[in-house]
Amino acid sequence: MKKFLLFLLIIIILGCTSIFFAYKYLISAPSNNSDNVTINVSKGSTYSTISGLLKEKNLIRNELAYKVYLKLNPVNEQLEYGDYILKSSYSVEELIDTLKKGSISLASTKTVTFVEGKNMRYIIKTITNNFSITESEIMNKLNDKDYLDKLINDYWFLTDDIKNKDIYYSLEGYLYPDTYEFYSTASIDDIFRKMLNNTENKISNYKEEVENSKYSIHEMITLASIIELEAGNASDRKGVAGVFYNRLSSGWSLGSDVTTYYAEKIDNWSRDLKMSELQKCNKYNTRSSCMAGKLPVSPICNPGLESIVAAFEPKNHKYYYFVADKYGKTYFSKTDSEHTSTVSRLKREGLWIEYEN
Repeated sequence: MKKFLLFLLIIIILGCTSIFFAYKYLISAPSNNSDNVTINVSKGSTYSTISGLLKEKNLIRNELAYKVYLKLNPVNEQLEYGDYILKSSYSVEELIDTLKKGSISLASTKTVTFVEGKNMRYIIKTITNNFSITESEIMNKLNDKDYLDKLINDYWFLTDDIKNKDIYYSLEGYLYPDTYEFYSTASIDDIFRKMLNNTENKISNYKEEVENSKYSIHEMITLASIIELEAGNASDRKGVAGVFYNRLSSGWSLGSDVTTYYAEKIDNWSRDLKMSELQKCNKYNTRSSCMAGKLPVSPICNPGLESIVAAFEPKNHKYYYFVADKYGKTYFSKTDSEHTSTVSRLKREGLWIEYEN
């Protein structure tokens, strides 16, 4: 009998120990990810009723363990409604302490504008100028394969193409240029996801066109980025798209100077390109013969919706050349001789774009 009682006591002690350590684990931080996670607490919510939201956002490991913690550590159940910034690296104790401090004031937000047609170097500079985030932190994020895999899993328009080793900036072309309101404490992930969410909202209606095209979404966004920089005005973008598709179908080089500037990481377009730069074989440079019939390895800027739609819905025609005058009017030609003649006429009539040295 004594042996049985001793055995039973040991079982109880082991069981209690296991429960204790399991509980400690379940109220620990669900991950070591220190990125900010914003949640919205609706009016009338309590610490208990938001357990599902916290689990959905990966802010707690287990709803039951979270509620047990609340029972063992009583708080005033009523929560102040509004937005809260939390982290998956918080334990339940740290999370509750943050919730106790109340929601974030709207005064802690800032408005940031990203201009259409600008590349990632501009986006990075805009972010570092407005937030306590460094360029190296952004580049580390853009080069983090695990992070990119998460984004690819979350957004239908992101594919493994963005992980190509030859790409300069993995999310180039996918961060929709617009005016945004961010929390002052926004993380890199907060900023990227808000811009990616906007991209998804803008292009979701064109999913059928993408699925029916012989080109991938990555190729179409890449072409949209070139159209953004090459088309003289919005009304000509579908025509310009048609020219590029005709060239691709015929195995021609796109012959786009803007891709050469991007390949050389030159943002000052008033600087003439050297012949060696134009001829250099680079996965971005469509002036090079090695890129005949090919698109750049990734987008070269972040295009606006009109350019994206042009890539999705190009104008069907037989033109292979185009040129814009200094007022943005675009002239289309079927042959090289017609194109050369148009350029000569624009120069004679003072309509040719001249850059100041």
